[in-house]
Amino acid sequence: MIRKLTLSVLAALAMTTGGAFAAGGEGGHIENIAFSFDGPFGTYDQAQLQRGLQVYTEVCSACHGLKYVPFRDLEALGYDAAQVRAYAARFDIFDPELEDTRPGLPTDHFPKSSLSNAPDLSMMAKARAGFHGPFGLGINQLFKGIGGPEYIVALLNGYTGEEKEQAGTVLYENHIFPGGLIAMSPPLSDELVEYADGHANDAHHLAVDVAAFLMWAAEPKMMARKHLGFMSVFFLGFLAVLLYLTNKRIWAPVKGRKQA
Repeated sequence: MIRKLTLSVLAALAMTTGGAFAAGGEGGHIENIAFSFDGPFGTYDQAQLQRGLQVYTEVCSACHGLKYVPFRDLEALGYDAAQVRAYAARFDIFDPELEDTRPGLPTDHFPKSSLSNAPDLSMMAKARAGFHGPFGLGINQLFKGIGGPEYIVALLNGYTGEEKEQAGTVLYENHIFPGGLIAMSPPLSDELVEYADGHANDAHHLAVDVAAFLMWAAEPKMMARKHLGFMSVFFLGFLAVLLYLTNKRIWAPVKGRKQA
């Protein structure tokens, strides 16, 4: 019975691993990137998140929304309340009570996507991570740390420069996107965004920064969860040691009599 179960598990792993590499072959190569938040002790890099927000604001927000992210959460990126209010005011938010638009407030959420075929980016990094991709059932996410942010970077840098017209619509060749053709034109180019901190602003670094920001948008409480998980494991280990010592102390007299 145990042998059959072991063989079944090994076969399942082989199938999922094979499917993972097959999916990777069809969708193009996903490069593993050493993000600061990777691993059980990783943390978000506030400077990188601020750069990613700048890329989103100046490039992505023209089409894509972040409807699940409130402006007030931007304080976690190192902005103070006044800066958050000023940033929120840059957006026009529709108010049902006024039946008109007004400047955004910190309590408002980012606007929705302005185009019907432009997906909201709030959960994009999470949707493409772990067991949802990019390589099948999360084998690469488990062993290599490849997940949603890496997929986003690869997609943004996956354009070949070729175009194809279908039914009056221009599609762009992208070796990462499933099917190889995507309706979104290449959004990033070298020096498209000018960083105040002088950080490298070629297309690759822009993609890495905005991918990190989108990871934060999808998982703003990741650091708190990691801390809670670490403390839980620590206390469970401490409890296991106490139980072991207690058990040993309770049964010591009984074991002693048996030996006598």
